[in-house]
Amino acid sequence: MDKETLTFHVVTVSDSASKGEREDISGEVVKRRIEERGYKVTGPTIVPDEVERIREIIHSLRNKVDVVITTGGTGLTTRDVTPEATLSVIDRRVQGIEYLMICVGSQKTPRAALSRGVVGIMGKTLVINLPGSPRAVEDYLPLILEIVPHAVEKINDDPTPCGEDHSSHSTKGD
Repeated sequence: MDKETLTFHVVTVSDSASKGEREDISGEVVKRRIEERGYKVTGPTIVPDEVERIREIIHSLRNKVDVVITTGGTGLTTRDVTPEATLSVIDRRVQGIEYLMICVGSQKTPRAALSRGVVGIMGKTLVINLPGSPRAVEDYLPLILEIVPHAVEKINDDPTPCGEDHSSHSTKGD
């Protein structure tokens, strides 16, 4: 999947940012890092920590972008409901990416194990939940941006075996 066609949308889930009480740092970090790789990105759309609002915005992006990346709402508080909203709209989970994110994050801090972020497929759109911490976003994005092009190809039924060299799709050094 080439950079000219891969599209992203960023959704920030935060009660305080949605009310204008704090700046949306994580959403802007996600957007900037995606743009630095040469991909098209829209957003961030900021929504409060409410299942229905999160669900609505994610679902509205079904088959309109290749990847929806959310940031925020993946922790353990009662207001952290991004995973529940995501689970209500995806067709299939991609637990390997979830596991990989926890492994990468755990190398930096054991608190990464407290993230409940979900990754899944909604139609032809990949949905990825990232934590709301700017530092966690910075830790996870290189991994995400490395694997997303091939994941999107597979979601779109690319018959190329996963074991083949996809170095032309690599984003390393870009």
